[in-house]
Amino acid sequence: MRRFLVRLAVLVVALPLATVVAPAAHAATASPALLIGSDFPDPDVSRFGSSYYAYSTNNGNGNVPVATAATLTGPWTRRADALPALGAWANGGRTWAPDVSVRADGRYLLYYTARSIATGRQCLGAALATSPLGPFTPVGAGPLVCDAGEGGDIDASSFTDSTGLRYLLYKDDGNAIGQPTSLWLQRVAADGVTLQGARVELLRSGRPEESGVIEAPVLTKVGSQYVLFYSLGGYGGDAYQTSYATAAALTGPYTKAFRSLLTTASLDGAVRGPGGADVVRESGGDHLVFHGWINNNTARGMYVAALGWSGGYPVVRGSRVRYEAERGVLTHCAVRSTATASQGQAVAYLDYADSTVSLGVFAPRAGAYTVYIGYSAGFGEAQHTLTVNGGGAQVVTYPNTGWETWREVRADVTLVAGANTVRLGFRSRWAEVDYIEVA
Repeated sequence: MRRFLVRLAVLVVALPLATVVAPAAHAATASPALLIGSDFPDPDVSRFGSSYYAYSTNNGNGNVPVATAATLTGPWTRRADALPALGAWANGGRTWAPDVSVRADGRYLLYYTARSIATGRQCLGAALATSPLGPFTPVGAGPLVCDAGEGGDIDASSFTDSTGLRYLLYKDDGNAIGQPTSLWLQRVAADGVTLQGARVELLRSGRPEESGVIEAPVLTKVGSQYVLFYSLGGYGGDAYQTSYATAAALTGPYTKAFRSLLTTASLDGAVRGPGGADVVRESGGDHLVFHGWINNNTARGMYVAALGWSGGYPVVRGSRVRYEAERGVLTHCAVRSTATASQGQAVAYLDYADSTVSLGVFAPRAGAYTVYIGYSAGFGEAQHTLTVNGGGAQVVTYPNTGWETWREVRADVTLVAGANTVRLGFRSRWAEVDYIEVA
């Protein structure tokens, strides 16, 4: 009760309404773009020469469906099956998550997953071609990696370090036999198919939201930091999502992100079950390509979103990133601990004419974004002013919720590429701020 009486006492210091700049008109943030609006799961995308090539898990278009485009944003054109014949060790119908890279000899190397006839488990195979369109010819008499004791092996991808050394990443399919799953790194020779030395475990499932499944590893390096993207959860619906882990060394240890990078919720339902992600690194700006459910959850289409790096950590345009208010720069207000708020704290006593909370946020590209503010207001409707990078203010109105009942309001803003400062300041009555999220 004392908190409310203090707020009532400071009502006399509220800013006059005339001092607030009229809110500017802004567009909302850009959602990921749907590039292929038919079934194209687990996309692997690369630029070879002047064209882009995308490969997917099998469907009615073949063992390894492939599409091409002159630009990443399309239009995309489907081509003939890149792998019309599997290795003799494999059955058809479950050819998953291909990866295509180019070797030093100019030939194209395809990693694919298929069902082993001998073990009845999914295993990794390899194939070669002189064109990124194929047709690829399987390499060797047997699979490249196949350990039935760990449930089989799936989701191969390639990584080449700055010295030219090649590596194979993949997932053991432990969840298929009721065991935890792990992501592995295996050194390979320049041919991409000769295994060298022992493999290294990079990551293991264990978090509740993973439901025993981490898969689809893709590795990149940003500055001095390695970033390992992966999917998690059950792939069949909204539970499927994309996260990442980081390490200072190639072999780890890797630390999982506190929150997933892409979820149905973080994308505000614009994409459902975002997973199977691939990174496209280019001088003109990086992108994340991934699949999501379309057509009433009967197919998974291919999406793309702008990707940026905040201190070596990935930020995807259109997917919410949370910034805790208590970690901002506070002026004439204070942090209050409460079990009902995100991470147990919120900013309170934003009750004075000079009370502000300022948060640094990151934008992968310049343009329109949406800010979501987590708040509670327990003494009637309240208002703050919101500014970006010291520019003109807009008014944010918080409907009454009751104290300790947290809700969100949104504000559309314009951000510059890279670092920005979002500031909230007192205007009328009283509201506490838990966090802001920027999509």
